[in-house]
Amino acid sequence: MPRESIYKRYKPSNNPPENNNPAYWFVFKLNELLIDANNNPINVPLANNLEEFDISPLRTQYMGSLNGNPCYSAEVIPGTGAPEGMVFKDLRQSYAVLDEDIYLLAGRAVQIINWDSSHQFCGKCSTPTETKVDEMAKVCPECGFTNHTRLSPAVITAIIKDGKLLMAKHSRGQGNRYGLIAGFVEAGETLEEAVKRETAEEVGLKINNIEYFGSQPWPYPNSLMIAFTAQYESGEIMVDGDEITHARWFNADELPDIPSRVSVAGDLIDWYKKEYGD
Repeated sequence: MPRESIYKRYKPSNNPPENNNPAYWFVFKLNELLIDANNNPINVPLANNLEEFDISPLRTQYMGSLNGNPCYSAEVIPGTGAPEGMVFKDLRQSYAVLDEDIYLLAGRAVQIINWDSSHQFCGKCSTPTETKVDEMAKVCPECGFTNHTRLSPAVITAIIKDGKLLMAKHSRGQGNRYGLIAGFVEAGETLEEAVKRETAEEVGLKINNIEYFGSQPWPYPNSLMIAFTAQYESGEIMVDGDEITHARWFNADELPDIPSRVSVAGDLIDWYKKEYGD
């Protein structure tokens, strides 16, 4: 089932608090997160400021609070070394060692950092931008052009035929791993239309009974994954040979190497096994 919302514990905000509670620092060197291995469980640095770790960030952004503690994202230059007892680790590989709330906030942090660093200048007139104080946005003081944080919606679908799940091997996938049909939403189409188009393009099938399942932020690099279930309608599998190299129907007891719970794909497959397994 879809995972619990982080917003039960996290409160987004653009205005830093006046209290002196130590802050969670989501420090990124490119796509690597600074992890404090001294904490148990492994966590991100918790401190009043980064000077305690002799770190000088290029930019920082206030993100809100988690359980009453402020949260900041911070960008450092590529050559920055990790303080003693800490390591820089690829965010996707950090899921297994981070608290779920921390992992989700780290995903939010890296997207804010990437957006902030790529919008230092106005895309219309090249004037240096300013950060709005009342919302997460960059505004040009010269022409007024405003940019909010970038988000690219994508759909992912569990397609069922006679109790079997359609799984596909992606050309950019890892090893022999299979996944679900997915793709970005294009301009001018609904989410359901994107589900139908991606299915037709990648495996040549028609589907129906499309139902919303859940959603998940996916910071690789700036997506929102919207998950659906659907039923097979007609057609024979014909992979596109570009994004998809192989696809077939699987019973619940013969599923191949599948995605972990880091992805909503894992939640969809868990749902399928519960609904259609023995």
